[in-house]
Amino acid sequence: MLKEREPWKVLDQYRGKKFNGEWPTLPELFTITVERFPDNRCFSIYEPDNLFFTYKQAYDRINTVSSYLREQGVERGVKVALTGKNSPEWTIAYLSVLFAGGTVVPIDYQLHTEEMQSLLDFSGAGILFVDVEKYDSFDTPGRNLLKVSLSPERPHYILDLTAESETDIHGEMPLETDLAAILYTSGTTGNQKGVMLTHKNLVSDCFLSQGHMEILSTDVFYALLPLHHSYTMLAVFIEAISVGAEIVFAKKLVVSQILKDLKQGKVTMFLAIPLLFNKMLKALINGVKEKGPVIYGIIRGLMYVSGFIKKTTGVNPGKKMFGFLLSKLSLETNRICICGGGPLPSSTFSMFNQLGIDFVQGYGLTETSPIVALNPIEHYKETSVGAVVPRTEMKILDPDETGSGEILIKGPMVMKGYYKNEEATKEVFTEDGWFKTGDVGYLDDENYLYLTGRKKSLIVTEGGKNVFPEEIEDHFQLDDEIEQVLVRGYVLDEKMKTEGIEVLFYPNEEAVKELSPEQMRKRFETIVDRVNRELLPYKRITKMSILDQPMEMTTTKKIKRHKISADI
Repeated sequence: MLKEREPWKVLDQYRGKKFNGEWPTLPELFTITVERFPDNRCFSIYEPDNLFFTYKQAYDRINTVSSYLREQGVERGVKVALTGKNSPEWTIAYLSVLFAGGTVVPIDYQLHTEEMQSLLDFSGAGILFVDVEKYDSFDTPGRNLLKVSLSPERPHYILDLTAESETDIHGEMPLETDLAAILYTSGTTGNQKGVMLTHKNLVSDCFLSQGHMEILSTDVFYALLPLHHSYTMLAVFIEAISVGAEIVFAKKLVVSQILKDLKQGKVTMFLAIPLLFNKMLKALINGVKEKGPVIYGIIRGLMYVSGFIKKTTGVNPGKKMFGFLLSKLSLETNRICICGGGPLPSSTFSMFNQLGIDFVQGYGLTETSPIVALNPIEHYKETSVGAVVPRTEMKILDPDETGSGEILIKGPMVMKGYYKNEEATKEVFTEDGWFKTGDVGYLDDENYLYLTGRKKSLIVTEGGKNVFPEEIEDHFQLDDEIEQVLVRGYVLDEKMKTEGIEVLFYPNEEAVKELSPEQMRKRFETIVDRVNRELLPYKRITKMSILDQPMEMTTTKKIKRHKISADI
């Protein structure tokens, strides 16, 4: 059974004193946390900068930077852009804009300069916080753009800024219904849109998600994925500052550096994507296999026993039993691992729990701030993306015979709409106000959500059956030979609009380096045959392609389906 938690009750003692209304704004929330935990470590980065802030130190710097921004004309409703790698400077910039009353426009730093410039122009931002890599890219003659550096190597470094007269940090503050951020969705199907999220959207989602998971002031979060993405922004950054926890920042998505950061920072809350968790698990299991079949069999058997005990009794023997393995992943101090940003094989979910890690997954979209479902650690379901979070309504539109249909959502975390795009906004809302996710799934009798796939990537087979590529792709995620996999439909009958099922592979170069092209093809055919045996007949793959170039991915390592050429 689910534990009943109401972490938002802590706000009651501050209502009418620090904020008015149902939810505080993000500046009001941060101010409350500074009062509660002034000396707690707030923002930390070990390499290469060795830069650390307590909550009080961060607050003082935010006060100065927000005063500087006000002197530059930032006030309620003014847009300020922000781009750069994860760092304490990034989060200080984000909060400073909000404390000045403005709206943050976070931009993916991996975009080309022309794309970034286009988003800047579209948002109307006249000030840009930018790191050293892109600082010199925005020196366009005649363009009235004020740049503030997130790196000490360039002028107007954020930590060196001063204000002529530091105005009261609590000047004209935003309202909870004001826009906090405009997030551009990177998406796998193209057509970036600016998602408008209010302070209420973000703060309500932060606390309602905690209804399914307890977060502590002693926790240490690891900010690995880009902060401009809604997943890390909410589930790491905003969640941490709501309880006075520490955030350790990563600058590289490199496994060796990640393991070092996890150990140095004594991380307790590790949030990542399926790709990374799968890689970590593969490396661990392959290391065990190298010990020989007997040792491997014993450890796998003990893992099954550990997982059974944990699942049925709530007792977690795995952390002591497998401490020697967890230390290889730098997870010995870890309390909870959360996976989001894409579909995860249930086998990965199960094996982490068997090892003694409280490992769960969640579900959401940028348009929902993003979390709307989260697996509670005390009552998790491996094949589910989680229980619907409190005060959130979810229903399935036009369910089929299996109960699956498009997922619709209502709740305080649902976006205000798409920036300067009323037509697109209308398309994703029903007449009675439900947000249409474009995802397909079903709910069980305990209100746990199960995903089937994306509506836009649906394949209609010759027999009229609906197949979602994501369901099939899951079966390949732990194969060492595969670096990337994408399943799609190909035309069987143009007139009848029927499709066959094709799989595209980009090989793991290290795993296949000793194979000839013919041997490699046979190896991949063997993998496809194995997966086909696991699938229902109408879901089976009938065509295979091996690519010699990797497929383009989003920042959160999801393949951009719209970029895959039809003639590959």
